[in-house]
Amino acid sequence: MAGGRLYPRHAGNDSDLKASHFVVRDPDRLVVDIEGLELNPTLKQLVAKIQSNDPYIKQVRVGQNKPNVVRLVFDLKEAVKPQVFTLAPVGTYAHRLVLDLYPVNAPDPIAALIEKGEWSNDPVNPPALLPEWQSALKSESVPPLADYPPELKTGPDETPGARWDPKADPKLEPKPEPKSDRVPQVTRMITIALDPGHGGEDPGAIGKSGSREKDVVLAIAKRLKAKIEQQPNMRVMLTRDADFFVPLNVRVQKARKVQADLFMSIHADAFVESTARGSSVFVLSEKGASSTAARWLANKENSADQIGGVNFKGQDRQLTSVLLDLSTTAQINDSMKLGKAVLGEIGGINKLHRGAVEQAGFAVLKAPDIPSILIETAFISNPEEEAKLTDDAYQDQMAEAVMKGIKRYFAKNPPLSKNRMT
Repeated sequence: MAGGRLYPRHAGNDSDLKASHFVVRDPDRLVVDIEGLELNPTLKQLVAKIQSNDPYIKQVRVGQNKPNVVRLVFDLKEAVKPQVFTLAPVGTYAHRLVLDLYPVNAPDPIAALIEKGEWSNDPVNPPALLPEWQSALKSESVPPLADYPPELKTGPDETPGARWDPKADPKLEPKPEPKSDRVPQVTRMITIALDPGHGGEDPGAIGKSGSREKDVVLAIAKRLKAKIEQQPNMRVMLTRDADFFVPLNVRVQKARKVQADLFMSIHADAFVESTARGSSVFVLSEKGASSTAARWLANKENSADQIGGVNFKGQDRQLTSVLLDLSTTAQINDSMKLGKAVLGEIGGINKLHRGAVEQAGFAVLKAPDIPSILIETAFISNPEEEAKLTDDAYQDQMAEAVMKGIKRYFAKNPPLSKNRMT
């Protein structure tokens, strides 16, 4: 079990599977009857697939309920809302039966992060803002450092960066500010959502040496997460932290639930020609793709739900459509600023596929209120770049470049106050 989904999900069947299910309480159990099957070694191996740290399942029992019907009984750790559905063949997959388990009482994602102790929640002694942001925010008592003459931005001993109190300096008369224009300094956590692309049955692109996109981008995302968490006032949410599948709209929903300030989807590109190379950054487009290649890539990435498997019958299509269509001009403008900052840093460690941020209709970038970018770290279909993507040093360089891009973005676009402070 991973991310609320049971693995393996397909039984190698060459025809559609018919299944029924029901839930039993006290103790909690999920019973699934699959028609048209006889008990075999593959089904018996399901017992060993359940890990002790599985969030919902204690164990699974498999038996022949009656001729031509196999029964699966899942002993649960807590009450769940199950979805059992089938998927038609796609890609390398035949007919599949999917079991998705969702908790009856969904946890608060922000509360869960707080419990992990990933940032300070002390309202009396909040962590200090990054120096780059302080100059962009106004203090109640003194004007921002940027308003002072260059010669007065050093310490008393003229050492750059030394601490200096402008109120104690006789050479300076602070610029008066009308009380009505004074803005209190904002100190709050910055939340960044990192989205390692693909996962689970959706491996993403596969290089000639067998490297899988889903593995490479998860490794880079974890490196970037560690770097971000070293910064004051920053916390990170990963849309997936292991090898499991997450639907595209759920990735967006996860970012919105933690009120993310940025959303960054990380990928490793592939193309039909192995000579294609370079890194790219994409943002959402409301008016069509900025190039044929961008349109092709967006269509390929948007097909992830078909490969990973999403129960569209069980979703409110109207609600899903609203979420994915609420893109705004402001969101795209902010995303372009973020994209340019990140692209400029990535260009220092790898050749750029294109020298400008591109746009296309990526479903995963359609959060209406979060600046969102998709980073193609390199072409995994290019043997030379595939070797880079699996190299620890390059992964670390890529994570460091993105980190610098984030800091450059916030230096020019300080985070605003939010209702939910930490």
